[in-house]
Amino acid sequence: MSASSLAPLPAVTRGEEAFLAARRAKRRQMLLGGALLLACLLAAAWVSEAHPATLWAGLPRIGEYFARILPDLRWHALLADAETEGSIAFWLYRLPEWSLLILETANMAALATLLGSAAALLLAFPAARNIAPSPLAFHLARRSLEALRTVPEIVYALIFVWAFGVGPLAGILAIALHSAGANGKLFAEAIENADLKAWDGVESAGGSWLHACRFAVLPQVLPNILSYLLLRFEVNIRSASVIGFVGAGGIGEELYKVISFNYYEEISAIVLLIILTVSMVDLLSERLRHAAIGRLEAAR
Repeated sequence: MSASSLAPLPAVTRGEEAFLAARRAKRRQMLLGGALLLACLLAAAWVSEAHPATLWAGLPRIGEYFARILPDLRWHALLADAETEGSIAFWLYRLPEWSLLILETANMAALATLLGSAAALLLAFPAARNIAPSPLAFHLARRSLEALRTVPEIVYALIFVWAFGVGPLAGILAIALHSAGANGKLFAEAIENADLKAWDGVESAGGSWLHACRFAVLPQVLPNILSYLLLRFEVNIRSASVIGFVGAGGIGEELYKVISFNYYEEISAIVLLIILTVSMVDLLSERLRHAAIGRLEAAR
């Protein structure tokens, strides 16, 4: 066999060179992108005054605060009554009152989730690009959803507390508006991924746009909608705990009070109750989600 027959073919050589050149170009792009990202992060840190020295100086104070809010539990008195210092009952001596506030918070989140998701579902169909009745309706629905979710719940809560007074109503309306904007986007994206063969079938049978939305698209996206609704309920539990800081009802009002008066052990007790509530809601939502999606899939 001659040496010329062992030499690489010109086409193979050109392909290998092209591959190596493309890989070098990709690496340069990645390095350039990483350098730009790092520059943006450093600029953002400088503008926001997130200096490493400040963070390092504040870390011990964070640890000190968490050490203060930990309960003073004593092993020999752990299961004693509420009159004995060092017991769990002494730490959670206001548990009945806090439980009612936690229940109020959960009710606020549930009602706000239902109201907001109902509004989101109505706006999601015209906000879906593939089935929007007109470009004008699409842009109006999309911009409305963007406006609703751009404003934080606590800002809505401040407005409604001024309008309706202190109480759960302000919190429910605030969370409902933000939920409408957040869930409306998710619902619209689920609709945009739906198969439109059933839509064409409804239209060919003489059905209207509303009939096609109801009978062709909604059954397909209902499992996703239910999943997003339950997820939003979990998020709204936490939101309802925060907006109470401005007088919008729920456990947040009590949490703001104990933080303001430096009742350290009560802070940890309330935070623990909120964590347990969110965890239970998470477990319950997961079971409901799987059960409901299973039934919907079986019905289809």
